[in-house]
Amino acid sequence: MRVVPPASEDIPQRPDAAELANRQLFGLTALLQLQKRARHARSEQELGFLMVNDTFGLVRYRQALAWQRAERGGGAVLAVSGLSSADADSPYARYACRLLSAHGDPAGIKTLTTADLPEDLAAEWPDYLPAHGLWLPLTAPDDRPLGGLLLAREEPWADGERVLLENLGDAYAHAWGGLVKQQRRWHRDAARLKSLRTLGYVAAGLIALSLFPVRLSALAPAEVIPRDPTVVRAPFDGVVDKFLVTPNQPVTLDQPLFQLDPVRLQNRLDVAQATMEAAEAEYRQTAQQAVFDEKAKGQLVVLQGKRDQAMAEVTYVQDLLKRIVVHAPRAGLAVFADVNDWIGRPVTQGERILMVAEPKDVELEIKLPVADAIAMDAGDPVSLFLNIDPQHPLDATVRLTTYQPEVGTDGVAAYRLKARFNDGQAPVRIGLQGTAKIYGERTTLFYYLFRRPLAALRQRLGV
Repeated sequence: MRVVPPASEDIPQRPDAAELANRQLFGLTALLQLQKRARHARSEQELGFLMVNDTFGLVRYRQALAWQRAERGGGAVLAVSGLSSADADSPYARYACRLLSAHGDPAGIKTLTTADLPEDLAAEWPDYLPAHGLWLPLTAPDDRPLGGLLLAREEPWADGERVLLENLGDAYAHAWGGLVKQQRRWHRDAARLKSLRTLGYVAAGLIALSLFPVRLSALAPAEVIPRDPTVVRAPFDGVVDKFLVTPNQPVTLDQPLFQLDPVRLQNRLDVAQATMEAAEAEYRQTAQQAVFDEKAKGQLVVLQGKRDQAMAEVTYVQDLLKRIVVHAPRAGLAVFADVNDWIGRPVTQGERILMVAEPKDVELEIKLPVADAIAMDAGDPVSLFLNIDPQHPLDATVRLTTYQPEVGTDGVAAYRLKARFNDGQAPVRIGLQGTAKIYGERTTLFYYLFRRPLAALRQRLGV
């Protein structure tokens, strides 16, 4: 029996060794070319386009997408096969982000099917992807997860394809990590350059602002006082007995203002009258004796002097008693603090008791502390902020400045300034207080802000 060999068309064709070697060489060449092109990619977008489209030259698939993991969780689609750019708001991109955020772990390459997914993701899988998916995670050399590559097709994935993709994924991850590092360095350099540029702009702006011309000013306490008052003084030494007017009361010419205690003067008058009567009696007795006695005649001149002196004392005390009630020297406003401050208080001759002033004829008195003094002159403007109405300042003009400071009751040495109110303003009541802002010469904003620190520094350094 002769065995007949089967026809050639019935025997399955198997690749010979040469063809198999050619295929392996082709796959190795494709792998090396993809690795080289990946390392020469100039941006993440270019690398993503290469991964989703040119990987097809190594393994066959129908869809591919590159997914970039975010540092704070989640991620975004970097590239999609067949598209020049990925729309992050498309339903496909949204589904891919939900899928890979939950199952795109960086542990290693793995297959994905609907059996590996929860119901919500598995139900939508057929609408966007073929049946068999392969997840290729990409991790940078410093073990930082970058994202990965999702490939999908209708046929299952072979083990040899997974080995090729693992080697290719290592090259993709290395190239991607370098681009991310370079981009971060560029962003860091750009941010540093931007910060330096911003600092330069800020410095230039501050320098320009510091040279902005402003008017030098100083704040000082101020009080509204009468401009040309008449001072009423004590006519002689005594004690204030009573006041006949109240503070800030309008008075007329010759109206009684206050009265000194008359008791001491009345006693003095009684003594002077008694002394005068005794001198008069002694003079008369001696004058009668002088008719017969030459010695008594010589004493008449001395006794007459004593009598005249006693009479002058009586006349002087009577004149003081007439002036015990002090009258207003003019019509105006009686300006003084409080009646109780004077009742029973001893006063000396010439001591000021009160002032009589015209209520509408007022000016501003400013006490500028020496530490806040600035260069000023008559005619400089002043703004007065009254304590009772600080929102509506009053305008005034300096008319007088003192060159020698005076120490006030608060122990602060201050220059005394007087300013007249400008025309066209409502009259101000005498005694109102507030804060005056005095404007001096023009200077730069830098000197305006650092005037006091510079002065303290010069005092400390002695320059």
